[in-house]
Amino acid sequence: MEAEPAAGSAVVSAAVCGLGSGEGFVYGDGVHETASIVKVDILAALLLRAQDAGRRPTARERAHAAAMIEHSDNDAASALWQSIGGADGLDAANERFGLTSTRGGEGTLWGLTRTTAVDRLVLLRQVFGGEGELDEASRRCVQELMGRIVAGQDWGVSAAADGSAWALKNGWLPRSTTGLWIVNSIGRVTSGGRDCLVAVLSHGHATKEQGIALVEAVAREAVSVLRGNASPRGWRPLRA
Repeated sequence: MEAEPAAGSAVVSAAVCGLGSGEGFVYGDGVHETASIVKVDILAALLLRAQDAGRRPTARERAHAAAMIEHSDNDAASALWQSIGGADGLDAANERFGLTSTRGGEGTLWGLTRTTAVDRLVLLRQVFGGEGELDEASRRCVQELMGRIVAGQDWGVSAAADGSAWALKNGWLPRSTTGLWIVNSIGRVTSGGRDCLVAVLSHGHATKEQGIALVEAVAREAVSVLRGNASPRGWRPLRA
């Protein structure tokens, strides 16, 4: 991988850290459009609003959440996007979660939310860590849904896991202006007995398949760097 890909080639950023530790590494510093990985943000924002109201999610909200995360259903995401107040609601929740470089997409365009790989780790720590704005029931809800991704959508950071020890959400979107693909993957993987949080964001792919191949290769490299099994060329320490 190169820190500054050549013009016209895919651009990738990534971040990895050990769950429960301050150790981590970052590759690149680009701002990327989320595509469907923002659905984790939407669900986290919804659960936070429910907590603030002193209630649990309704049956309708739970059904939308399951469809949105497990099947990446866009209609469900749009319904919950409206429920949280769109970009304003997302940005308010993300501020409480500690995200500093994520901004919700305009209007109904939740998939064009912009973010960084480091911000994805901050969100993953909210979901998989033991402390944060989300209570235990809310964290468990997101974790369970991210662990039940349907076949065909279970690529991505799972490539770095030992067996089926993963929970993830992927995003993929062809841009109408260029015809090039956004391909992203975030989640928790277990490798060598260690739980890791991984985020790989990329855009500029000629095909979705090329994007998946690159994202999976970077995810494997990220975990190898964290485990000390690969030279961290191009990677830098993650600032806690």
